[in-house]
Amino acid sequence: MTTIAFTPSFRRPPRVRPRLRLLVWLTGGALLTGCASFSPDGGFGPVEQAAKQRLGKDVRWSRSAANQDSIDQRVGDLLAKPLSADGAVQVALLNNRGLQASFQDLGITEAEVVQAGRVPNPSLSFGRLQRGGEIELERGIHVPLARLIALPMISAMEARRFEATQGLVTMTMLSVAADTRKAWVNAVAAEETVRYRRQVRQAAEASAELARRMAQVGNFTKLQRAREQSFEADATLNLARAEQAQRATRERLIRLLGLWGAQTQFTLPDRLPDLPPDLADRPDIERVALAQRLDVQGAKLAAEQTARNLGLTKTTRFINLLELGVVRNGSNEAPTQRGWEIGVELPLFDWGGARVARAEGLYMQAVHRAAETAINARSEVREAYGAWRSAYDIARHHQDEIVPLRQQIAEENVLRYNGMLIGVFELLADARLQIASVNAAIEAKRDFWLAQADLDMALIGKPSLTPPTGPASAAGPGGDAAH
Repeated sequence: MTTIAFTPSFRRPPRVRPRLRLLVWLTGGALLTGCASFSPDGGFGPVEQAAKQRLGKDVRWSRSAANQDSIDQRVGDLLAKPLSADGAVQVALLNNRGLQASFQDLGITEAEVVQAGRVPNPSLSFGRLQRGGEIELERGIHVPLARLIALPMISAMEARRFEATQGLVTMTMLSVAADTRKAWVNAVAAEETVRYRRQVRQAAEASAELARRMAQVGNFTKLQRAREQSFEADATLNLARAEQAQRATRERLIRLLGLWGAQTQFTLPDRLPDLPPDLADRPDIERVALAQRLDVQGAKLAAEQTARNLGLTKTTRFINLLELGVVRNGSNEAPTQRGWEIGVELPLFDWGGARVARAEGLYMQAVHRAAETAINARSEVREAYGAWRSAYDIARHHQDEIVPLRQQIAEENVLRYNGMLIGVFELLADARLQIASVNAAIEAKRDFWLAQADLDMALIGKPSLTPPTGPASAAGPGGDAAH
């Protein structure tokens, strides 16, 4: 290891300790410039700011019992009334335990960054040698010189890695918010669907019962009665499936909200929000996505970090070949020796070329990854925007055309039934068709709000599958600065 060594040799403690001041001053200066410290909020500020700016919500990091008590109180207040989409997102941001676990990545990474930015403790050596009547005492203080030289570059690299971790945690937080909003939409739509499926089954039961009675008096054929019974069986099956979907979507929402016990008894609104009156065109949506997507920003940051790491590798490829020492030897039979020495290891076998080549390969890989992320971002936001517009048009068509027409047909058939122009079975069949059209409108509205959540997420980005690189404590001499 590259060292600064001071090795006095004497029989008694030396009187000239002031001569150590130079070494102490150099070591102390390095320690002062190299000591990293923890931030007051653990690096949580950018995550809070993103939640405010992009979601309009609060996010808290449960780091103590007092923090958790405050979160529990806020969650209880939100669950005391019917849970809206915004309320569900807020509960998830406060109470989702997986999200709270991801916040710990900030503390873990910051600890690694602080550790990498601190100078290793100096080592002290002591030796006693005897030759005849001569006794030598040797003391040495060793400080890694290469680490001191590379410390500013390593600290900057670690700071960038911490920024990357903050971006990943922010992305995770935004993903949880988007998933919660979609889960809320599915849960509310499932409850609406169950209510309408129950109405269909009630109509089917009434029709089947009427068919049974009419068949008993000979006014209905076996085929007509079987058709009505078949419809009742299908209605019962569809209701069972709808109830299962209701339970599944609600449990999915409960998991994202991080609820258990009595908290799971929260109530949801009776119906989904109304469609917006109109949608504004967004011709610049690709530009907006590239400007604000966190995965695009993260890919650019990774490429820049790798480029700087490449410079560190090239700079430190020979540092581990340098050794500096300050010498002071004393003996009881000879005058005191003072001086200095420099040792250079001949780079006959390893000139650091392999490390540089690897760093260059990692840099080009990061460049291509960044380009791929930008291309995919453009495509994903176009796809999400097209799906959003299409879902809106379909939902609007159901709301403005199909459902009103079915309502009009139902009203006309009631008049015809009152005039004894049609029978009760025609009236029941029309009622079933009207209920089915309303159920299709609910599904179309659900698809629009899901598409809205997908578009919002496409404008933000998606979590990267590549975790941030590890601490750079081994970077520099003898290590791999390209990591």
